[in-house]
Amino acid sequence: MSELVARIASVQPATTSTRIVSLDLGAQPFAFEAGQAALIGLAGRTERVPYSIASAPVDTATTGLLDFLIKIEPSGRWGHQFDTLGVGESIGVQGPFGTFTLPARLEDERLLFIAGGTGIAPIRGMIRQSLVTGPKPPMRLLYSAKTSEDFAYLPELGEMSARNGLDLRLHVTRNAPGAGRVGLAQLAPLVDDAATLCFVCGPESMVADVPRMLLELGIDRRRIRVEEW
Repeated sequence: MSELVARIASVQPATTSTRIVSLDLGAQPFAFEAGQAALIGLAGRTERVPYSIASAPVDTATTGLLDFLIKIEPSGRWGHQFDTLGVGESIGVQGPFGTFTLPARLEDERLLFIAGGTGIAPIRGMIRQSLVTGPKPPMRLLYSAKTSEDFAYLPELGEMSARNGLDLRLHVTRNAPGAGRVGLAQLAPLVDDAATLCFVCGPESMVADVPRMLLELGIDRRRIRVEEW
């Protein structure tokens, strides 16, 4: 897999535990589909870790920036090293890869996105891409996070809801009335058409449980897509 080197253009807080890292591609081409991922790591080192691309291809083509939503925590994953990285440092990028992508034609689709935590990253790219290119299909987003402070891109998503008709539902899993994992109670109101195309991205438990519940609600298995590496 070929690699390009890009410099960090900015590191912005998304939540208390996540950062939006923007890489400046310069004039280097990097063609990808909304929802795909890339392997990234410090240039000059061999370690590369997969992260979903948070950008929409149409945005990257315009700005030359490639965005990633990185969780910052001492978990042993490479991402926590972004605590000390700054603007101008060089990052190696390999890819893209992955089949967690939008269909080529959206005219007759109804889209339901279910995201948990940093799983919003590829879904954010998909939503932005679908709003900018071609007909805008009916879209619903169920976004789950630990607390009300843990929703990345919330102002942007709220604007998409107000201006572009995105049906946005937020669900908190801890320390709030009705808290807990996403279940049938949250999904059922969003599934009113068995032909809905569903995208699921988040923690392992969500990726394991939500497709089963969608099947119970009448969605065909072929209409359920999950991000798997």
